[in-house]
Amino acid sequence: MRSSSHVLPLGVLTALLLSQVCSGIKWLSISHAPASLHINQTQHCKLLPGMVSSQAQLCRSNLELMQTIVTAAREVKKTCQKTFSDMRWNCSSIDIPNDVQKYRPDLERGTREAAFVYALSAATISHTIARACTTGDLRQCTCGPIPAQIPEPGYRWGGCADNLQYGLIMGSKFSDAPMKMKRAGSHANKLMHLHNSEVGRQALRDALVMKCKCHGVSGSCSIRTCWRGLQDLREIAMDLKIKYLSATKVVHRPLGTRKQLVPKDIDIRPVRDNELVYLQSSSDFCTQSEKLGSIGTQDRQCNKTSLGSDSCDLMCCGRGYNPYTEKLVERCHCKYHWCCYVTCKKCERIVERYVCK
Repeated sequence: MRSSSHVLPLGVLTALLLSQVCSGIKWLSISHAPASLHINQTQHCKLLPGMVSSQAQLCRSNLELMQTIVTAAREVKKTCQKTFSDMRWNCSSIDIPNDVQKYRPDLERGTREAAFVYALSAATISHTIARACTTGDLRQCTCGPIPAQIPEPGYRWGGCADNLQYGLIMGSKFSDAPMKMKRAGSHANKLMHLHNSEVGRQALRDALVMKCKCHGVSGSCSIRTCWRGLQDLREIAMDLKIKYLSATKVVHRPLGTRKQLVPKDIDIRPVRDNELVYLQSSSDFCTQSEKLGSIGTQDRQCNKTSLGSDSCDLMCCGRGYNPYTEKLVERCHCKYHWCCYVTCKKCERIVERYVCK
């Protein structure tokens, strides 16, 4: 007896395929979860959009961790947009509605902008988890290990180190999951995203520094208690921005027995572990283009006196700018009163600002 075959309608099949080939950073849309949502039941995982099956499984088996990952997703968007607020591409495309299946082309085409977002996402999720171990927000992990090396005289290991190792393990398990699926887009894009994610995690490893607190009579600092702590995320983001500006364009070609990413113009060397790579050139982001994923710079604020990327000449792409005035209300003439409060007056001033035509 033959089993009857069932053919899916084209629209259903397309939607199914898209759901399996969804962007590796679509999980960032979990930042849209209601602020009041406290993830403490497995059914709450269904309320978090953008996850692939293995991410949803991790959610169900580790509810406490998911609360931290939601925080990380919100931090990625905020940090990315703040880091690029002075440039034509200002990371606005990272924020997409829940019901939109794919990001704009600037983050889907293997551009240097996608390279930065993948690197920042990987760094941020591990950074947030590592810090959550330190603050006690995650009960399944504790402070990081005490370093093996003996400290210098006057120093001692103590405090609570950021648990970077746990952050890297759990962060990569979640954020790399979409790229490790069978239907994860082209092999070249998959290699690019995995490489850039690892660059982000390496930047995080480099950001683990020694932090100390002084002890002693009358602040003499005769002894210092020290621990390994991560730098603030904004510093790591600025490091990745420098890597973004010097990113290497690559091609996917045979190297040895398999295809790998190699620099397009310098194919005598392999890709370096600490450099961001991209496959396709970006738009100049001057004008709006749905095809290229550019929203343009019309009505963007610019700095008339700057010589940098936020200058009106560069931001407005030579189109010119319009001035407008804004009234600011600020605290002024503040006075300290013993003990212990401060009173201030309110002062108004008019400032001139500029927006691109």
